[in-house]
Amino acid sequence: MFISSAFAQTAPAAAAGGNDMMSNLTGMLPLVLMFVVLYFVMIRPQMKKQKEHRAMIDALAKGDEVATAGGLLGKVTKLADTSVSLEIANGVEVQLQRTAIVQVLPKGSVK
Repeated sequence: MFISSAFAQTAPAAAAGGNDMMSNLTGMLPLVLMFVVLYFVMIRPQMKKQKEHRAMIDALAKGDEVATAGGLLGKVTKLADTSVSLEIANGVEVQLQRTAIVQVLPKGSVK
């Protein structure tokens, strides 16, 4: 009894034919909209932030005062392609990867 009523309910939908494709597209619309919102809310700002960080790292110069991801503050003494030498105290230098630099500080911040 239940099986025959189930077949009876799906029969008119199958007979429509063209409406089935439209309902599939309408069903996909919320997924597409969610992806578009996700792109503009999360992905695009993150890409912009990465681009700004890359420009800051490329613009580093000897004598700049910087902060690292680990919290060290220091003055840039030497620059290489992938690393930076940082003077964190008088006579104390550490070598870091360029990507560890998170912020260039105003002159006179590090004493």
